[in-house]
Amino acid sequence: MSRSELDERGLIVDCTTCGQRNRLAYERLNAAPRCAKCKTGLRLPGEALELPSEQIFAAITSRSALPVLIDFWAPWCGPCKTVAPELAKVAADGAGEWLVGKLNTEEVPAIAQRFGVSAIPLMAVFNGGREVARRAGAMPEAGICQFVASHV
Repeated sequence: MSRSELDERGLIVDCTTCGQRNRLAYERLNAAPRCAKCKTGLRLPGEALELPSEQIFAAITSRSALPVLIDFWAPWCGPCKTVAPELAKVAADGAGEWLVGKLNTEEVPAIAQRFGVSAIPLMAVFNGGREVARRAGAMPEAGICQFVASHV
């Protein structure tokens, strides 16, 4: 099973053919990525990605060639727990079209404060380095997909 990680320079994904770890620069996520070792086409993540720091949040939202849906959440929030499996489906549905990130407002409070997050779950779409839409509250998969698609 492949796993995806983030750092300040890009996504790090496993090649499903040879297992090689590959870094995909945020700026080139809309290109058809290939494994550096075996040249097999790489798939972009179909999972919600945890954003563990201010630096990674800034990098992915400002430099990604693909739109990014950010879920602002907290572990104590019941509606956030309800939305989590829906977001997983949205990430799988949009693999290659958009990225889904999850930002724990308890672990990275400066970002939540900077963006005026006062209610969670809050979903925000970033495109071209800026926030283009936001919506608070729990939504089902179809509603989230429609929200993202209407703002990319």
